[in-house]
Amino acid sequence: MQVTETLSEGLKRELKIVIPATELASKLDSYLDELKDKVRINGFRPGKVPAAHMKRMYGRQAMAEIVSTTIQESSLKAIEDRSERPALQPDIDLADDQAEAIIEGTADLAFKVIYDLLPTFDIVDFSTIELEREIVEVSEAGVMEQVEAIAANNRPFVSKGDGAVAENGDRVTMSYLGKLDGVPFDGGADENGQLVLGSNQFIPGFEEAVVGMKQGEEKVITVSFPADYQAEHLAGKEVTFDIVLKDVAAAGEVTIDDEFAKSLGLESLDSLKDIIRGQIESQFGAMTRQRVKRQLLDKLDAVYTFDLPSKLLDTEFQNIWNQVENDMTRNGKTFEDEGTTEEAAKADYRKIAERRVRLGLVLSEVGEKNSVQVTDEEVQRALFDRVRQFPGQERQVFEFYKNNPQALATLRAPIYEEKVVDFILSLAKVTDKTVTKEELQKLVAEDEEKDEAAAG
Repeated sequence: MQVTETLSEGLKRELKIVIPATELASKLDSYLDELKDKVRINGFRPGKVPAAHMKRMYGRQAMAEIVSTTIQESSLKAIEDRSERPALQPDIDLADDQAEAIIEGTADLAFKVIYDLLPTFDIVDFSTIELEREIVEVSEAGVMEQVEAIAANNRPFVSKGDGAVAENGDRVTMSYLGKLDGVPFDGGADENGQLVLGSNQFIPGFEEAVVGMKQGEEKVITVSFPADYQAEHLAGKEVTFDIVLKDVAAAGEVTIDDEFAKSLGLESLDSLKDIIRGQIESQFGAMTRQRVKRQLLDKLDAVYTFDLPSKLLDTEFQNIWNQVENDMTRNGKTFEDEGTTEEAAKADYRKIAERRVRLGLVLSEVGEKNSVQVTDEEVQRALFDRVRQFPGQERQVFEFYKNNPQALATLRAPIYEEKVVDFILSLAKVTDKTVTKEELQKLVAEDEEKDEAAAG
């Protein structure tokens, strides 16, 4: 095997590999010699088939397999001998007009191996990275606020009787029929619908129109669906509802005590409060994690500057761009609607792709050098979580991931990333700062606005 480097430019590499025809012929002879003891050919005893006959019958197919295997093995060995790490699977360039002669054994096997190297860079001292972690302390008042909300949603209602007038806070039972241009529309009818007035559960104007109606009263109201309503055929449309108010019930009082908690299936009020406290901690803990992770990635993005493998970058950009185009098609929008052009949008999204690839390489290198591992148990938990997202299709989803290593890798990758982030955070200087839930929510919202702005 003869290996010649034909391109060395930045991270790009190109090798020319030549395998003599005599070496391929030798491999073919060995292959056919082993095969003759296994095949059964009429007119010949096992193992006694002449070599020339074997070559006529199996030579072409065997040589094609040998060439394919030789290309894979020799390209891998050539790169290993150079102690290089390709960013992706190398591309193989074999001239089409040479393939026939190679298979026929009249030409050497000559091909090019084209690949990008993984960039090399030093791992920074993570103890020099300073981060601020905003934490929401869960107060007793905050827990009780949630308990009171639960109590409000579970309070009893008592009918106010014949002729009662509906007021905000009352629960009404009614039949209604929605019509668009005089024709009933799907999902716009109910015989015994219940609604707490003032809860803003129905479209704007509906509840306000019911306030003041009397038990037993019939009424036709006109309202409009919001312009961004999820059902496109109703979005922004003016409709009517034929309403019959069947009952008006006033809200009763709820005593927040152990008995109330037991009515929810819990042992005591303290048990209810513990559950709510855990839910709040989990909710705001996720926001805190999101914020500190973003800070860390921003710091790493500012620290590291190195060339990126072009094919890896192009692949990431194309994935992002495909999603952008699909979203715009689905929403019926153009780049002009977004106040930009296709060229400007591509430039913005390419920067996002560059950031993702760069940070992905950094986190991968940190994890590899510090032996960060994802266990099979962790992947299994992620798989079961994924399967539960498809009720009724659990078996099909499970089999899909089980038989598709690339799909399973998409479950492993985010787990690996989070573990590497945890590793870096354990070494960085992280200062905790207590904030209110409103302050944390505002910070997260600002981050999301920045992301949207960066994405055009």
